[in-house]
Parts: sequence; structure tokens; C-alpha cells
Amino acid sequence: MTQAESRVLCPALRNRIMSADEAAALIRKGDNIGMSGFTGAGYPKAIPGALARRIHQANSEGDRFKVGIWTGASTAPELDGALASVAGVEMRLPYQSDPVCRQRINAGEMEYIDIHLSHVAQFVWFGFLGHLDVAVVEVTGITEDGRLIPSTSIGNNKTWLDEADKIILEVNSAQDMNLLGMHDIYYGTQRPPHRKPIPLVAPGDRIGEPTFRVNPDKIVAIVETHAGDRNTQFTAPDENSRRIAGHILDFLQHEVKKGRLPKDLLPLQSGVGNIANAVLAGLEDGPFENLTAYTEVLQDGMLQLIKSGKLAFASATAVSLSTDALKEFRENLAFYRERILLRPQEISNHPEVIRRLGIIAMNGMIEADIYGNVNSTHVMGSQIMNGIGGSGDFARNAYLSMFMTPSTAKGGTISCIVPMVPHVDHTEHDVQVLVTEQGLADLRGLSPKQRAETIIERCAHPDFKPALRDYYRRALKGSPGQHTPHLLDEAFSWHLRALAGRGM
Repeated sequence: MTQAESRVLCPALRNRIMSADEAAALIRKGDNIGMSGFTGAGYPKAIPGALARRIHQANSEGDRFKVGIWTGASTAPELDGALASVAGVEMRLPYQSDPVCRQRINAGEMEYIDIHLSHVAQFVWFGFLGHLDVAVVEVTGITEDGRLIPSTSIGNNKTWLDEADKIILEVNSAQDMNLLGMHDIYYGTQRPPHRKPIPLVAPGDRIGEPTFRVNPDKIVAIVETHAGDRNTQFTAPDENSRRIAGHILDFLQHEVKKGRLPKDLLPLQSGVGNIANAVLAGLEDGPFENLTAYTEVLQDGMLQLIKSGKLAFASATAVSLSTDALKEFRENLAFYRERILLRPQEISNHPEVIRRLGIIAMNGMIEADIYGNVNSTHVMGSQIMNGIGGSGDFARNAYLSMFMTPSTAKGGTISCIVPMVPHVDHTEHDVQVLVTEQGLADLRGLSPKQRAETIIERCAHPDFKPALRDYYRRALKGSPGQHTPHLLDEAFSWHLRALAGRGM
């Protein structure tokens, strides 16, 4: 790339442009590295691969080389997969979705800390996670005065740039320069006891700056790249997803009629995946207008709602789209720039803001038990799937907290409603509504026994409903306590049978 074409517009930084291999050589074994990336958007494209090659070479020579990898959330095979495949990661946090990474973690070959996404930045500020040695951050460009134009995600990048000893930048010319103006980087956070209220009272409020501040003396390398984000492809909603979406839309209309929600609802938060997109697709044809969103990731469903005019504004920390939706986004970026803001994840997921705005939170789960405890991270109690992500940030602080899943898994052989979940991410105290294709259980104001009866009758699959009724009936007779009746000698028997290959 010639100097005339380069997006490194700051003259003082041009002499730091180098290859990815040269930049990766500046990373030492044992370093903790803060890398950009949130749900497959805005992650570094070249340096992780170069670092993986370096690690592979060192390990082949008997020089054990591992690093700590901290990100915003999940990234892509070019980052998580590449480094995990060469056994190069000592510690990973706070969220991942890579199959190679997951295999290493569950085999005990990689340490993993699953953290609420709103906690990561402040844990780094407080020194709870150790020292951050290097930041590797993708940006869209560097301005003449040395400011950094963010990419398609912000995540924890502000914290990485502030806290790391050394900064390595990837300037990605495949990212659209018209992204400038879509970001809102808030620099008003403080550590206790000096914290002040965050001055954000509506999803569209701008409270920060459009670019990152950076100490130029910390920038040790700049790598110029031209590579797109990993695009998330969504399948068309299946029948179960459409039925779950229908239950949620009926419930929201009921809440409006009851006066518990305004006619244009409250700001929406939606987790990732096909069920979430089905719910958003249902809103397209629903009666609600002038909707807003305050969420983590803007995906296809929300983009379509903005395009149609149903969604007036969306605040997030990343844009993660399918190939077709990304084409629409880039071709009409000026339009979307007026209706979308990307923020640091400590703001997009901040409990104070979530509580103030009165968010309607909709997130997926792996399973729930009859009392409303939700497992969203572990298969059979001990195998990590992805992580809690931001679902806990929203569930505990939302105006309405909903969790959704099909009622069965593995071709109908496993029930997603069980007597007791073997791993709890969201306690019954943070779960207000459970939804499966079978129905919706509104748990607000119900005692544990009332919740159990409601969840079994409205959410469980008919194939498993008799066994759940039987368990609950016998627990009422045999439990030593009658507040939350359980038979402790068989509460996990469903999972034990599944592990033994006998189904639930």
C-alpha cells in the first residue's frame, strides 16, 4: 500500500508500519494481550495468525510459548481458532464460541474465565486480572492528529488502549471510512470512590467522542490489512423459532394492554442467534412503532427493523451481520449512521444504564429447571459451551427479563426443562419469563411451587411433562423442606441418564 493510499494519516506514526510477522515478534511469551473483537466483528485479521506461527515454531523447538488472550467477546477462527490450534493460549476470557478453543477448555488444556461482559473493563482497571502487556486493536484509520477511527466493534478496546504497556494496531482498509461518526467513546468512567452517574437517559444520547484517544508513545507497530469480518449466516426461522416469537409478541401486546408497557415498548435487548432474529422478524409485522434498542450486538433482525422504520434507534457495541445484510449496511451507511451508535461494552452493558432505561431483555438458554433457574453456559453441568456473555448484565437489571429455548434438544431426546439445572448462570431471582415453543411462563409474583407448576404446564414438551409432574408430585411428599421441594437423590438423574446415553 502506497503512502498516498495509506489510512495512517499521522506523519509521526508512519515509520511504525511493518509486517504482521514483525509485529508479532514484539509479543513475549507469557504476555497478557487485549485483542479487539466482539461477536465476529472488528477483530485483528493478521497478527493472531502471525503469532500462531511464531508459537508453533517455538513449541516445535521445545520452547513452551503461551499467552493470555482477553477480548470483548467471541472473535473468529483466524484469532481464537488459530491460537488454540497451536496450544498457544494459557488463559482466555471473557467469552468465546470457537470449537477448537472450546475443545481445549473442556479437555483441561486451556484455562478460561467466564465473566459478565460489563465486569471485564473494570476488573482490568482494578488490577483484578493481572497486568495487561499488549493491546492488539483493529481500527478503520488513524487521523492526522493521531486519533483512532474505530472499526465494526468497540468492545473493550478503550480499556486495552488505555491500560496496555504496548499497542499494536491493525489498520484495516476493508472497513468503511464512513463508519466515522457511528461511535460514542465515553471517557467519563472513574474508579471508586470517584464514580459519577453516567449521563445517558435514552438509547440515542451521545455522551462521548467519535474516536479513540491514544498515547502515541505506546504504539510500537502498525500493520495494514484488507480483510472483512467473519459474517454470521442465519438460517430462516424454523417452526419452533416462529412459535417462540409468537408467544413473546402476544405477551408484549398483553403487557401494553395491562398498562405495564408503553405502546412503543421500552428499549429492546436481544441475544444472538436464530431465535432472537425470529423474534425481531416478528416485530416487523407486529403493531409496535418507534421502537428503540439498547443491546450488545446489532444483527440482521434489528437492521431490517431500522430499514423498515419500525426501529427508530439502536445502541450497541458491535455490528455483526450476514453477507447480504452487510451489503445493505455498507451501501446505506449514511442512513444507518444516523440511527446506530456503537459504545464501549462497559457502557452498552452497564447495570446503571440498563436499570435506568428499563430494558426488555431477551436471551437464549441451554436449559431451565422447574423453579426458574437458568443454565446458559454448560452442557451436562461441566462442559462449557460459549459463556454467559452479557445475558447476566441484562437479566438482573432489566425491566423484563426473558429466556427462551426450544423445549427439547438432540432430536427430542433431551428435555430443556429439567428438575434441577446442574449449572446455574441466572438464578430464579433474575428470571421473570421463560419461553419455549410450547408456551410462555410468566413467573413474576409467583412462589417457587407456583413457578414449578407454571413452567411444567406451559413450557415443557408433552413427551417429558408426565415425568416432570411425577418428580414434582413426589418431591412435594418426600422433600425435607416444602419451600423449594426437591428429591436430592434424583434431581440430576435426568442428566446422568443422558450422559449414560439413555436419554432423559
